[in-house]
Amino acid sequence: MQTAAPHPARLAFADADAALAQLTALYDEQTAWLRSQLQACLAGATPTTRLRAYYPSVRLTTDTVLRQVDSRLAFGFVAGPGRYETSVTRPALFADYLREQLSLLLANHGQPLEIGLSREPIAVHFALRDDDHLEGSLDAALRARLRDWFDLPDLAAMDDGIANGTHETPPGAARPLALFTAARVDYSLHRLRHYTGTAPEQFQNFVLFTNYQFYIDEFQRLGRALAADPGSGYSAFVEPSGTRLPQMPAYHLVGPAHSGITMVNIGVGPANAKTITDHVAVLRPHAWLMLGHCAGLRNSQQLGDYVLAHGYVREDHVLDEDLPPWVPIPALAEIQQALETAVADVTQLTGWELKRVLRTGTVASTDNRNWELQPHPGPERRYSQSRAVAADMESAAIAANGFRFRVPYGTLLCVSDKPLHGEIKLPGMADQFYRARVDQHLRIGIRALELLRAQGMGRLHSRKLRSFDEVAFQ
Repeated sequence: MQTAAPHPARLAFADADAALAQLTALYDEQTAWLRSQLQACLAGATPTTRLRAYYPSVRLTTDTVLRQVDSRLAFGFVAGPGRYETSVTRPALFADYLREQLSLLLANHGQPLEIGLSREPIAVHFALRDDDHLEGSLDAALRARLRDWFDLPDLAAMDDGIANGTHETPPGAARPLALFTAARVDYSLHRLRHYTGTAPEQFQNFVLFTNYQFYIDEFQRLGRALAADPGSGYSAFVEPSGTRLPQMPAYHLVGPAHSGITMVNIGVGPANAKTITDHVAVLRPHAWLMLGHCAGLRNSQQLGDYVLAHGYVREDHVLDEDLPPWVPIPALAEIQQALETAVADVTQLTGWELKRVLRTGTVASTDNRNWELQPHPGPERRYSQSRAVAADMESAAIAANGFRFRVPYGTLLCVSDKPLHGEIKLPGMADQFYRARVDQHLRIGIRALELLRAQGMGRLHSRKLRSFDEVAFQ
């Protein structure tokens, strides 16, 4: 037996703001009820039944083919007749995003949206507010009994089958409207706080990833200066709290309506790159870019040259089970153009002269930091066959997860060593290189994101990232 939170009837809405208000009211009611039941248990009450609350959901039912829609759009419509639904969490956090998605569905299909409760239970952990701390209230016996009374996070209900294209809708069930269920989103929101030391609310819609602290040091300097400048368009600079840095600290240059820039130090390696992008993806950013260092593989390259990736050799293996290696990761024109323009703007080089410092080509990403030490001929033969111009560890994972999660992606690397030509990283040489190049490289990344922001959300998201039977929410 179970006792459930109030379960109001599903209502139809033809207005996005009204639909969003109902989603918010349902979510607030369900989570408040769950918290009240938990507090009663902590106060000594013993439930006689299981206590359960449910996420709200959006449902669209259409029995016609898509009405005439702007063919340039990459999202905002379903593939054909049927019943579509997604559960929703934290509607206040995702208000702008949800309003956009709901408005497009209403405009493109001319059918009302049904708002009600899903059949997806809310784990009690996910109903807690940021200022709720239970550690001191739960002894071992009480922790063990929680699972008898409440739903706990269920990893079996949080897989990425929709994003991976492996989800199969059971007969009679609604087809998905979004890439992520509410529980999957909640899981990542909690992981983001853990990994980055900052709240999901502080993340901006344009994201830079880097594998070097030098870039973060420079972003802190630039970010603080921009936040203090009334004419910059940025209002604050948010840094991780606490005395010890988290595993992958995030820094946020805040703009209006989350239009600013977030930078995350992912550290070294493809596992970190996959981990953080798995979680940032639920925030539905408009674009993410990788800025880092690489090994230059051509004798014509110089230390400090830039590499604009237009393809990837995926030897990092972290996404092989989710996105098979045979899947190509295409370059996105909007991102490539913004990055090349940003390099020209910051370096003040154009045309033929720009080619002296910027090379477009394939980046090979590996999970072996010491690939140079493998027996010859080893990776260098494969890299030569692939026409790779640079090697690193993180770029392919970030681009591939962007492709998988429909987040526009790009990579601009800086050559910091040339191991195939005897120019390896040495402490003194590296320090001099970092001082000379990091500031310029970071300014290029910021400029590229500002150019992308100026394009607007609808023009930025690419139709290349849509599958045959794509969900409506971008």
